[in-house]
Amino acid sequence: MIVVIDSRGIVTDGYTSGFQREGVASIGIMPEEFDSWVSSISASDIDAVEAFLLGDCDERIQFPTLIRRRCQKTPVIALNDAPSLEQTLDLFAAGFDDVVRKPVHVKEILVRAAAIRRRTGDVTEMQPKGDIRVYFDGRSPEIKGEVMELPRRERRILEFLVKNKERRVSRAQIYNAVYGLLNEDVEETVVESHISKLRKKLKARLGYDPIDSKRYLGYMFNSELETA
Repeated sequence: MIVVIDSRGIVTDGYTSGFQREGVASIGIMPEEFDSWVSSISASDIDAVEAFLLGDCDERIQFPTLIRRRCQKTPVIALNDAPSLEQTLDLFAAGFDDVVRKPVHVKEILVRAAAIRRRTGDVTEMQPKGDIRVYFDGRSPEIKGEVMELPRRERRILEFLVKNKERRVSRAQIYNAVYGLLNEDVEETVVESHISKLRKKLKARLGYDPIDSKRYLGYMFNSELETA
């Protein structure tokens, strides 16, 4: 999930719509609401955030400090309307991981966020052992060296499970990561359908099902499960 913060609703609406078209959940938050939001959101929900995109607002120089109190490695990217060397240097000094200038496509933002996670070692740590490779930047996963094309929702679920590998996550957590925290248009039960289809495809390629599910406890990805 991508969190977009900007004082202009037209900007947050534009980028959240763009991310949604790429199959990436996102929410727009007004700057005056961000402090209370990031302070009160649950640990499981903030784990679903893949990047913070901060546009124009008076308070944004303070936001990296607020974010780092809750999550250390999540990319924090500034979105600038006009080039300014002084402003760019100030933003990096304040703790931003990257500064990009509008207009910028949402696909570029996703790739930049993935590159930041690679630099911090986060993607390497998340990468599962065995025959599966997941990229977290919009590319399809590879199974035994061959690309496996997946619908966007299934790919996003696989990425979230791998990100939390060997840790059990609930249906609600998966839903929030894939559809967004404030999405009321889609029933949470749709996650079960997506996971069922994903498991069949993975089992057909791997010869075993790497997604372990337990009723009431949730799902866990384990690439080292023994072949059934």
